[in-house]
Amino acid sequence: MLTLQNVTKVYAQGSRMVHALRGVSLCIREGEFVSITGPSGSGKSTLLHLLGALDVPTTGSIRFADHDLKALSERKRSLLRRRRIGFVFQSFNLLPTLTAVENVALPLVLAGQGSSHRRALDALDRVGLSGRADHLPEQMSGGEMQRVAIARALVTDPDLILCDEPTGNLDSVNAQEILLRLRSLPDGQRTVVLVTHDPQAAALGDRTIHLCDGRLDATGGCNAVAVSIN
Repeated sequence: MLTLQNVTKVYAQGSRMVHALRGVSLCIREGEFVSITGPSGSGKSTLLHLLGALDVPTTGSIRFADHDLKALSERKRSLLRRRRIGFVFQSFNLLPTLTAVENVALPLVLAGQGSSHRRALDALDRVGLSGRADHLPEQMSGGEMQRVAIARALVTDPDLILCDEPTGNLDSVNAQEILLRLRSLPDGQRTVVLVTHDPQAAALGDRTIHLCDGRLDATGGCNAVAVSIN
């Protein structure tokens, strides 16, 4: 599904160059649930953005299925994200003036796809929220809003779902429910990558990748991580 080879990412921060990732190489297989952990500033979010084609590496290569992400134009990366990648964020990112079903349908509407309402209702049903379809975000709990966000990620039937601290704004009960729903998403074809600070959340993955100072750290409590470190 995903192959990274000697990936670096360097940002200019004023007159200083920040090396967010340093020589990262790894493979993520189709149908895996992979957890990415590490302290703040270790490069987790940068890595997730690269996996999701939101950014490109400074050096090295990233292949998503048959695509070299660095070689794609911004338009083609945008189409790839729209069709094959779903995102779940810590802050939910729901539009406050849209109902749950309208928020879920939004990716389909933007893509000009038909049957968006029916497909959005089906996605809400998958996360147990069909009864809240006509509610606005302000009328839902944090756990319900995150389930709407998961339904939105699922509605395009993506190959890859990327989750950036999806339980960070939830209490322990709601966090556990969200994690169990995420754990059920890999089906042999769909792949899930979860960035988290929570060891309990990370333990749900088939394996854990630990980042430290922009490098993959095979000594950081990882479970059989198939990586090379430069």
